[in-house]
Amino acid sequence: MRFISFIFLFISLVFLSISIPSCRKDTALTANEPVPWDTTDYLKINQLQVIGSHNSYRLHTYEPMYNFVQNLSGLLPAQYDPNGWDYSHLPLDQQFNDFGIRAVELDIYYDPNGNKFNMRRANGLVNQPINCGIAELQAPGMKILHVPDFDYMTNYYTFVSALTVIKNWSDAHPRHLPILIHIESKTDAVALSGFTLTIPVPFDAAGADAIDEEIKSVFGETLDKVITPDKFRGNYSTLSEAAENGAWPMLGNSRGKVIFVMEGQAIDPYLSGHPVLEGRAVFIFSDAGNPETAFVLLNSPITDVAEITQTVAAGYMVRTRSDENTDQARTGDYSNMNAAFSSGAQIISTDYYKSDPRGVAGDSGWTDYQVRFPNQELARINPVSAADKQGIGILKE
Repeated sequence: MRFISFIFLFISLVFLSISIPSCRKDTALTANEPVPWDTTDYLKINQLQVIGSHNSYRLHTYEPMYNFVQNLSGLLPAQYDPNGWDYSHLPLDQQFNDFGIRAVELDIYYDPNGNKFNMRRANGLVNQPINCGIAELQAPGMKILHVPDFDYMTNYYTFVSALTVIKNWSDAHPRHLPILIHIESKTDAVALSGFTLTIPVPFDAAGADAIDEEIKSVFGETLDKVITPDKFRGNYSTLSEAAENGAWPMLGNSRGKVIFVMEGQAIDPYLSGHPVLEGRAVFIFSDAGNPETAFVLLNSPITDVAEITQTVAAGYMVRTRSDENTDQARTGDYSNMNAAFSSGAQIISTDYYKSDPRGVAGDSGWTDYQVRFPNQELARINPVSAADKQGIGILKE
């Protein structure tokens, strides 16, 4: 009888040891199980509003050059006003981690043979070395900078190096809100009579293709972590038709992913042969109603407020700016920011996700201007495209 009791006790203990892990599995997620969606994950991504950084790669102009350009301000076009260059950005991963930035802007120049921007020719005007000797600038590939020869200081010399930082951060934060990567394809250059300066290479068909090739070199040929025009368009015939019919993916399916959208000189060759961006990695900014349009650029939230709201309500994604040329950081004027917030623009770009440190000093000519959502939210439910969804939850990650 004792032997039978012992056997029964042994079998009971074995059964219990098997049962306990299965009970735990019911109450805790394993590493291979998906994270449950919360209420905000059922929002579509055009129903969000995020803060992005403008010229996100940029460091303050090299000081000798900045001082020199201030003396040339009357001779240069308005876009080269050095007062508008008086800002600097943190590395991208720090922007993501510490300030909740979920949209970035990268200016790219085509450099198929390398060495195009290794020679900073205007340095000769300020008795500084012209050949910078940076290996990344000597190699072929898209380069990142603001203005050749004059405003070239950057956290990332190449498009690939910046994308690699974004990809690594994204892999380490698989539940992050989708990150918009705004590309400005540029051929801008300063012309000064009597001086030999850098002449950028125009984007042609090969340059347009190279944009996709460099993106795929970082994010992979299949672009699994990228929301592409083809994925968004689905069975619709055009991107504008998809936008106006609300084809944007839900947030829960978009976490951990990125979206590329481009403006600038590369657009025409990028569209050539791809009229609705079929097979392309990157959306473009264009006008609402055009077959290639899902994103619209409207950078003046006060002047353009009615058009922004109408465009967002129609189903498009809009990028606008809360500040420009350091003006708001000097005056402390929040009217642009407030107009941007209320307009419904999904991407609100700023140079001041953190205040300029000079703003704490009295009589410095600067203020503590800073662009953040109320209550320091990471992102907001859009007041226009999700007006009926307000209060359903807090957007996280």
